[in-house]
Amino acid sequence: MSGLVVVGAGPVGLTAGLAALSRGTPVTVLEAEPPTRVRPGSRAIFVHQASLRTFERLRPGLGRQLAADGLVWSTRRTLWAGRQVYARTYGRRPAADLPPFTSLPQTLLEERLRRAYEEAGGRIVWNTPVTGVDPGPDGVRVRTADGGGTDASHVVAADGARSAVRRSLGIPLAGTTSGSDFVVVDVADAAHPLPPERVFHYRHPGVGGRNVLLVPFRGGWRVDLQCADEEEAADFAGDPDGWLADVLPGHEVTWVSRYRFHQRVAERLVDGRHRVLLAGEAAHLFPPFGARGMNSGIADAVAAVDAVADGDVGRYDRERRAAAWQNCRAAGAACAHLLARGRRDRLRQRGAALLAPFWEPAGRWLDSAPFGPPLRKVRY
Repeated sequence: MSGLVVVGAGPVGLTAGLAALSRGTPVTVLEAEPPTRVRPGSRAIFVHQASLRTFERLRPGLGRQLAADGLVWSTRRTLWAGRQVYARTYGRRPAADLPPFTSLPQTLLEERLRRAYEEAGGRIVWNTPVTGVDPGPDGVRVRTADGGGTDASHVVAADGARSAVRRSLGIPLAGTTSGSDFVVVDVADAAHPLPPERVFHYRHPGVGGRNVLLVPFRGGWRVDLQCADEEEAADFAGDPDGWLADVLPGHEVTWVSRYRFHQRVAERLVDGRHRVLLAGEAAHLFPPFGARGMNSGIADAVAAVDAVADGDVGRYDRERRAAAWQNCRAAGAACAHLLARGRRDRLRQRGAALLAPFWEPAGRWLDSAPFGPPLRKVRY
């Protein structure tokens, strides 16, 4: 019987693998796709400082390498109908400190994590889709698409939003999904002259008064456009060149996708026998705003390995499910602010925009509210 099996070689699964190796726990990662897989788009680009510290602890030098690989922008700016209502530029940090975040494509993050995991002696079995798990009193059977399988003491399921492991356990997702759709566009870095700043536009005049978020990352920019519904999002996604020129001059589109604001959490993060632990998007779905999804999954991965090593899998379910619901509530607050469906919400935002030039807290609120309330305790 194998020690620990991790399902999925994305950021969450590879973090679990690194965490296991750091504890001396035998581990194997099973990945459905081949090692030559091509991941389109930037995907999860924002790595919080808490995650960088985790990587540095698990593999000394890794957190600093990722910080250097990514982009650390120092200015955040918010506009209302083309008029600036808030801006803040942060000072230089000591060179020895990890930055508050780094922004880089998920593909580059995965490449670094994979290399660190393999250099530490970790093993990945590629081309091995997992179709389900059968937990027992002494271990768990992991079933694979070729009709075979493997036995493990425990499984960390990091196989994403459509988790086959979660489905095989019959664990549903609770929560909601917003009715508003978003279009996300990656733009090549060299195609425009804008400074590297995070910019949020309320009611951008160039796109019919819709909200737009611009975030730079190493090698490009990410543009998120808020749309009223699925049909409108399909139109904007089908012709990004028709509107991007008014948002990001000199653009060169490299990827287009769409998403909705999910605020959903698995009803349980472990199976009844405490042999299988769900992590990352197998356990919860959050929107990109606030960068809670991947960073929360990284925290899940480490907590799952710790719980298995300490023999307290029930603790993992309690603590990480509580953290997931905290993130879910924060995402819900961000969604409600962005949709602003009530007259009172719209008046509050408009009033803050009028006050912002004279009262900084109004502008600061407009700047932070689209990303949800800050978590008083870093739990991700």
